Amino acid sequence: MIFRSKVDNFFVAMISIAILIIGVVTLLPAILDKEASTTIRIIMFALFIVLEGIIVWTAFFIKYVFYKDYLLVKGGPFRSKIPYKMITKVSPTNDILTGYRILSSRQGLELFYESGALGSVKISPKEKAEFITELTKRCSNIQVQE
Repeated sequence: MIFRSKVDNFFVAMISIAILIIGVVTLLPAILDKEASTTIRIIMFALFIVLEGIIVWTAFFIKYVFYKDYLLVKGGPFRSKIPYKMITKVSPTNDILTGYRILSSRQGLELFYESGALGSVKISPKEKAEFITELTKRCSNIQVQE
């Protein structure tokens, strides 16, 4: 079963600001510098495209996949395989700025698990109730906080 990440306006605004800042830093000097060679301009444009591609891929192509023995949390190049037996608790969270997070909404869930380096991951499935129901089917020992 696959769940997509919810995307809210706050998150879109944050990503848009980041893209704008990177665009100004990489493209504006190449455009305004009259002595910049064509090679420099091409390099700066390519750098902009690569950075923006990574940001968009990481931010907007997030999914959570239930497999037989584990939950796969995937966002761009970042992946976490979380065995169901390691998941201890799920609770709501509004904190998207700290911790290990693969989410794109302020209203998310925090999954606590034993095998993680930071002990938890923050996610934001579109259908929260369905996600929690599916998770509780697969994790008999999970605590659900509301």
